[in-house]
Order: sequence, then structure tokens, then C-alpha cells
Amino acid sequence: MQDATRASSSASRLLRGTCLLTLVLFPAAVRAEEDDAADGARGQIVVTASKLDMIGVAATASEGSITRQEIEQRPAYRVGQYLESIPGLSVTSHSGEGKANQHLLRGFNLDHGTDFATWIDGMPVNQRTHAHGQGYTDVNFLLPEMIGGIDYTKGAYFASEGDFAAVGSAHLWLRDTMPLTLGLGAGTVGDRRVFAGGSTDLPGGSRLLAAAEHFRLDGPWDNPDRLRRFNAVLRWSTGTQASGASITAMAYDGRWNATTDQPLRAVEAGLIGRFGSLDPSDGGKASRYSLSFRLAQELGECDLEMSAYGVRQHMTLWSNFTHYLDNPVRGDQRAQNDARWIGGGGATLRVPFTAFGASHTLTFGTQVRADVIDVDLASTEQRVPFSVDRDNRVDELSVSAYMEHRAQWTPWLRTVIGLRGDHFRTTDRDRLRDTVGRENATLAQPKASVVLAPWQHTEFYLSAGRGFHSNDARAGLIEDEQGQASYVRPPLLVRSSSYEVGVRSNVIPRLTLTATAFRMDFDSELTYSADAGQTEAGRPSRRRGVEFTAQYRPAPWLEINGNLAFSHARYTDGPLATRFIEDAPGFIGSAGILVDGFGPWSGSLVWRKLGAHPLVEDNSVRSPGYSQVNLALARQLGSHLTLRAEVFNLLGSKDNAADYYYRSRLNGEGAQGAEDLHFHPLEPRSLRVTLSAAF
Repeated sequence: MQDATRASSSASRLLRGTCLLTLVLFPAAVRAEEDDAADGARGQIVVTASKLDMIGVAATASEGSITRQEIEQRPAYRVGQYLESIPGLSVTSHSGEGKANQHLLRGFNLDHGTDFATWIDGMPVNQRTHAHGQGYTDVNFLLPEMIGGIDYTKGAYFASEGDFAAVGSAHLWLRDTMPLTLGLGAGTVGDRRVFAGGSTDLPGGSRLLAAAEHFRLDGPWDNPDRLRRFNAVLRWSTGTQASGASITAMAYDGRWNATTDQPLRAVEAGLIGRFGSLDPSDGGKASRYSLSFRLAQELGECDLEMSAYGVRQHMTLWSNFTHYLDNPVRGDQRAQNDARWIGGGGATLRVPFTAFGASHTLTFGTQVRADVIDVDLASTEQRVPFSVDRDNRVDELSVSAYMEHRAQWTPWLRTVIGLRGDHFRTTDRDRLRDTVGRENATLAQPKASVVLAPWQHTEFYLSAGRGFHSNDARAGLIEDEQGQASYVRPPLLVRSSSYEVGVRSNVIPRLTLTATAFRMDFDSELTYSADAGQTEAGRPSRRRGVEFTAQYRPAPWLEINGNLAFSHARYTDGPLATRFIEDAPGFIGSAGILVDGFGPWSGSLVWRKLGAHPLVEDNSVRSPGYSQVNLALARQLGSHLTLRAEVFNLLGSKDNAADYYYRSRLNGEGAQGAEDLHFHPLEPRSLRVTLSAAF
């Protein structure tokens, strides 16, 4: 482990030095124009929509594409909240800022990314068989200035989307060019940020982009987060995203303290304040180093895309959720350690042709991914281990192939039919018990959509498909009534089914409306376990719901948007009274005003609401959810300087960002402790100011 740490530290220093040296050696004439039309029109009173028009392109009413315009203007306390530009998605936190965020969508508490696949420039972010939860998605390595756009899907209707994408997916694309930029930021909760980046042209028409940040944040907590984060990117590219190539190196290192969800009775008894912690030694550290390649090329009438990536990632989390319930002397803090190598890639070939008086496109694709994982769980006191509870070496390989057929039969009818197959092979070596478990699983997933356009600027969608998520490859250890230990392994691949009808319309000028009704069934629900601090395979479930979105541009510089998502979530087994799904929100809503190019002014005002939801399966304990308003306002100061202010929790909401209900024991309580509400409050009102210069 120490050798791996030293190697990671050396790699971090090497990549950090390379990026900073590149910045120093930039020529004075740095390319200032952006790589897309929205960025190029920055100096004019012209705005492109924050979400692209999908009429004539989309297979469902709920997919979309977000431009950099909204990303630039959106207020975001943490980098993961840029994903909240996806309608109906809520991103929050129940622990320290260095940790992966909570995701909620379509009545699912997706925990740290379960069933929501996230990709950055063709490289997967979700982690299989992770120490803290299946599908763990940490985007703290991402620089906001590098995001060029986001393509998103919902539901299992897309042949190219596989593991963890059953509820939704987000593909974030990186920029190829950037003006030479220096940014300095500071805030009222101990946040400080320095950013530098820029690109330059190279001989032969290619470009080199380098960017780096150092960020620190204490937060409002009685035990400050003391987050220290360093990120760096070095990217070579040529051509465009549609026809070009890129090679990207990324490095990330972060360390932090954490205030996890705390028992309400500890606050009411005066043991801690609302922003306090019963175990100030909770926290974490993480690092990530990656190298990725992407190629898009035209082969006659065909289009070929290829990608490859390699990732080295490490994370340690120290968390004490139940305090003294299991160990009344030393406490219940545990260290979750995860170190892995990830390698993989994919290829896609699109073949257009004409037949039977209609235009067709056949897409053939393949994806491969291999994870080599060292994962363990240790009991600790003040971060010092005193026993090892689990220690596994897991090798996980997946190979996928898919085919999709799109046809425009008439001006008013098109179809999308797909078939995907995934094969998984896992080997789990339990180093404590000296056992080895192996498993293979294969799953076929048909998908189809029919799109009708009975009149201009309006389309109706009907979609159905099968998806899946993989489970943790480690076998679980259980004991029978005689205390004999044995292994139990949940299915490696868990099937899901999705059904959706929707409509999208641009009939009214400058107004886009969508409405969607959906149903989603899962053979097994991945649920959060407070005792283990991770997700576990659970009961079968069903969601039904409706979503409405609107985007209105009354003026070239002004956009008003909003979305409302209602859902009904239930387990499909057991007594009716115990079918409520814990932490499954029945409502997620947002509304915003976006201003860009109103003279020197730009910014946005965003309201978000997470509705009430059950915390236990019989609905006897509920969370009221939360509501929050955030503001961003920026002004250009001349041709090079921009001053930006962000106000988070503008109205001073005292709601909780996350609530759970489980058993814990405080020091001095009876042996059984008590079941109680455990909460993580929203951050109070705070201000962050950034001054940036671009040349």
C-alpha cells in the first residue's frame, strides 16, 4: 500500500509539474475564441438555449443536451451540482465535501451514483464493487471550466448505455480550447480557489490545453472540513468532437474532514450543535490519475468512434454512523479502503443507407472494462485501525456488444430498435478467510422507441426497454441459527424494465414543452445500509411517475425554465403496509432564470425542491425534504476581467440536505441504543466571489 501511495504521489507531482510548466511556456498570443458558437457569441447580446432543440433527433421525451451556456451561469456550491442542470435530478451531500455526492432522480435515491451512469469524455466514473457503495461516482476530479456540455438520458431505452444507466446517464464532454485564464475566488465559509488554464495552437492544426486548480473549503461545520483539493488537466486535441482526436491526462488529490449525518437526540440534548459532530475524526482522502484517448473519424459515408482509458484510483473513508452501538468502548468508526486499476475502451460504427424509400442508420458497438480492486474494511479509533473486518481482492471484467437501427420511414414516423448484450466475469479472493469465489453472468436487453410527428414542431414518443445494474462482486457472510457462517451472493446482474410515453413541442415560438409518463421495475433494489455505510441488494421495486419541463426565451438574453417531477415508489413484495421505499422522494422540482449577454451582466437565479419522503418501509417516519434558492451574478469589467458573486441558500433555509432513520448508540446509553432521525443540515447562507481574467 505504501509503494502504491508513493507511486501515486510521484505521478501527481509529475503531472502537476507538466501542467504548470505548460502554462508558463504559453506564447503571448493565446487563442481566445471558444470551440462552440455559444462561446463565440459572448461579446454580443445573443444567447443560445441552455438545452439544445431535440425535435427530429431524440428517441424519447426525457433525453436532452445541455450547452455550456447554462453550465457557466449556474450557481454550484460543489462541482457535482452542475449535474442538476439535468431536469429532475437533485444532487446533495450527507458527509464531507471530498466524498461523492447523493443523487436523486425519478423517485430513486441513487445514493452515490447507483443506477445513474456518469461518463466524462468517454471515460466511466461509476465504480463497481466499491468500498462505500456500488456505483460510487466521485466527480471531484472535474474542473468546471473544462465542461463543454452534457448529454443525458433517462430510462433503459438506449443500446449504448449499459451498467448503472437503468435510471439515467450523463455524458460530460470536455473543451478543446480555452483562453488564457486566471481565476481567484474566496467565500464566507472558508473557501479559497486558485485556477489557471489556457490553450495554444500547435503545428499541424492541433491544440494543447492545460488547466489546474487548488481549492480549499472549511464549510460551516463546528469541526471544519479542511478540504484541500488539487486538480490538473493536460489535453491534446485535433479536429472537432464529431471528427477529430484527443488525448487527456487528469490528476486529482483530495483530503478532508467529514461531518456525517448526526443523531437528532444528540442535538436536542445539547451534546453537539446543529453543525456539530460526535466523532470529529471522520473524514477521507482520495486520489485519481487517468489517461484517456478518443477518436472520431469519417470512413466514407460511415462514422467511426473509438475510445480507450486507464485509471488509477484510491479512496479511504473514516466514518462513524452508529457511534457506540457495536463497540461500546472504542466506538464504531470504520475505515473503508478502496484502491483500483481500471482499463477499458469501446468502438462504435455508424452505417447510413437508404432502403424501401426510407433513410436508415445501423450502429454497431462494443465496450470492454476491467477492474482490479483491493478493497477492505477496518475498525478504527480516531482513524487508527485496531482490527480488519474484510479484505478482498476482486477482478471484474465486462464485455458488451450492441446494435441499434434508426429509420425515418416517413416525415412523421421514425423508429429506434436496439439490442444489447453484457457478459460479466468476476473473481473474489477473500484474504481473511482464504477463499475464492467466481461468477459469470450474461444478460440480453432489447430496447425500442417509436416517434410520431403528426404536425410540425411536435413529437410523441413511445419507448420500452430492459436495463440492469451490477451488484457488488463480493460474497456476503451470514450466520445460521446455530452460528455457522456461510456465504450468500446476490445476483451479479439485476434486471430492470422501463416504459415511457411522452411529448415534446415547440409550437409556441421561443417555448419548448415536454411531458413524460414512465414506469420502472427492478428485480432488486439497491438500498443504503447505515450499519455498513454502503449500499446493499434488497427487495424488488416499482416506480411510476410523470415529468414536465418548460424552457421559454422571451428575449435573446433571457431564459426562464422549470421542471416538475412526481413519482410513486413501492416495493413489490411483502405486506402492503411495508412497501414504502426508504429515501425515495415523491417530488423533485426546480425553476430558474438565466441571463446572458444583457450588456456586461449575466447570471442565474435557481430554486430547487426535494419533496417529502418515507424514511422507513412502513412510512411511519418521514422526511420533509428541503427547499433552496441559489443566485449567481457576474459582470464584465472591461474586455478581460469578470467579477462573479454566488450566494448559496439565499433565503437561509434551515432544512436538512439528507435524513435517515436507523439505530445508533450514544456514549453512556443502554446497550440497545435507540432508533433516531440522523440528519445532515443544508449549508447556511454563504457568499463566494471570484475574479477572473481571460486573454
